[in-house]
Amino acid sequence: MADRDRSAVVVGGGIGGLAAAVALRQRGWDVTVLERSSTPTEIGAGLTLMANGQRALRELGLADAVSATAVPQGGGGIRDRSGRWLARVDGADLARAVGTSVVGIHREHLHRVLREALPAGVLVPGADVVDVSGETEVSYLHGGERRRLAADLVVGADGIGSCVRRALFPHHPGPAYTGVTAWRSVTAGRWPLDLAGAVSWGPATEFGAVTLVDGRVYWFAAVAGAPEGHRFRDEAAHLRARFRDWHAPIPELLAGAEHDAVLRHDLYHLASPLPGYVRGAVALLGDAAHAMTPNLGQGAAQALEDAVVLGLALDRHDDVASALAAYDRTRRPRSQAVARASRWAGRIGSELRSGALVSVRDALVRAAPTRMSLRSMARFARWEPGLVEA
Repeated sequence: MADRDRSAVVVGGGIGGLAAAVALRQRGWDVTVLERSSTPTEIGAGLTLMANGQRALRELGLADAVSATAVPQGGGGIRDRSGRWLARVDGADLARAVGTSVVGIHREHLHRVLREALPAGVLVPGADVVDVSGETEVSYLHGGERRRLAADLVVGADGIGSCVRRALFPHHPGPAYTGVTAWRSVTAGRWPLDLAGAVSWGPATEFGAVTLVDGRVYWFAAVAGAPEGHRFRDEAAHLRARFRDWHAPIPELLAGAEHDAVLRHDLYHLASPLPGYVRGAVALLGDAAHAMTPNLGQGAAQALEDAVVLGLALDRHDDVASALAAYDRTRRPRSQAVARASRWAGRIGSELRSGALVSVRDALVRAAPTRMSLRSMARFARWEPGLVEA
């Protein structure tokens, strides 16, 4: 349904919000994206995109632009802290199983591709949304003034602390701390050595690295059991001490890390799934709808899927209510299943603390056939855009 008289407000200018704006504009909607930050906030970290995320970008017409700034990661797998492989998957086998290679990309590069797909003026930075009232009236602060904007559709893509979600579901308990703290950074310069695409597990600890298009490396670390809100005076020095006896190149990657370049975040998720992603003419998308742990690397991909399905639903249905009902039927079961699987993967993976349980887990992972690892990685990567109709 292409109707240029229809307007939408997207609250949140992250990956999911921008992708939703692209999908809506491709169908003739007049879109305004209200972003709280005055500058892009996706700097300083990377991500991986499996086949489903890449397929969503293809549906948005952005696959070529993204692939120019992404790097195929080849194979992958899991290692222990000594470097011994627990599970290993060949890159070609994985590509055959899911249709394409896993790629690594800097978040800012993906964010920039999405921004540049929108005309000037669509994205309004420095707009702090404070309320969604009535059916679709958004109140926000901008330039020291309170403003209101009415539309036919509001999309809440404002992240895990979503104010749109609070307006729709005021009694929902909101985000819950997972008990895990994560650190992320990108090396200052090109990494001179080959890098195996693996996640390494230790007791209650995890480390992973992803090669980026310019030769730099995005790395991440996670530790279970850190007190919520705790901070170290020098986060980089803390990580160097914690991982000093792990296998190469982990100590080497951390050696050049600077405190100011290391992002630290306690990890939260929606432990209580939402009963719906829509109310009236308001839809939730991305972390606002289904914030999940990063253990399966599906957060960005699920937000991109949301955006594609939202656009498809609005294209197939003549009224917003029917379109959003189809969006909810299609997206809620899948995204919540991914969120549950991701949380489960963390609990049995890098969050295990007992040495005995870690030994048992490692033995089981090593004994599992490669085809089981492939099926596990491909489970959510196999996705095609479509709608679940009533």
